[in-house]
Amino acid sequence: MTYILFFIVCFGASIVGAICGIGGGVIIKPVLDSFGILSVSAISFLSGCTVLSMTTYSVLHNKLDKSAALKGEQDHAKLPLAIGAAVGGLLGKEMFSYVKSLSDDPNHVGAVQAACLLIVTIGTLLYTIYKSYIRTHQVKNTAVSVLIGLFLGIMSSFLGIGGGPINLVVLFFFFSMTTKQAAESSLYIIFFSQAASLISTIVTGAVPSVEIGLLLLMVAGGILGGICGRSINKKIDEKTVDKLFIGLMVVMILINIYNIYKYL
Repeated sequence: MTYILFFIVCFGASIVGAICGIGGGVIIKPVLDSFGILSVSAISFLSGCTVLSMTTYSVLHNKLDKSAALKGEQDHAKLPLAIGAAVGGLLGKEMFSYVKSLSDDPNHVGAVQAACLLIVTIGTLLYTIYKSYIRTHQVKNTAVSVLIGLFLGIMSSFLGIGGGPINLVVLFFFFSMTTKQAAESSLYIIFFSQAASLISTIVTGAVPSVEIGLLLLMVAGGILGGICGRSINKKIDEKTVDKLFIGLMVVMILINIYNIYKYL
């Protein structure tokens, strides 16, 4: 029953993640935390692996898809953002280990993650609602792009969500991307940050105890969800993506409030 439940969550989250460009981890991590079945570390690891599998498919598919949304003047930012995200992924992993070491109670790190994610989600929701009134920018400086990628990579790895909604806000604001351009670029950033974080976890021997069968099932759910989500993304307009994104943020705010209450 646990396997089926985890697969459904990963599959559904990855569909929405691929459509909106949030990686799916912003759904997987808090939802699985709320079940209280596994430890915070195990869920962060499983969520990261699932998100990485989905974004790997999406990034490779985008490379082969000539109709991909991210073209033209925004393309210059991809490599600097990816480099920053990879380094940020390593730093975020170290931050998670440090916060975890501050207390013998694993619930404390879960509460910190949930609180950070709650703040990020509320900020993202407000920005999305009022973004038509906010002046955006066109960052072309490579160093600044690397720093932005670094910040996004840290958030992605530390929260175990793959980057989530904050990626879209940052890409909207600093690069004036459309919703679909930001979604595609966000998946690109998530891929590098999560890959770096996973490599660090394996090299340092910090892989938590998880069932291989559960891991493989969640990864399969991530890939299948990514395939379905990408197909749906091509068939809907940007207004529909925005509405789905706003609805998702409201749900995530409620789940994170519950998780904070549960961990404390």
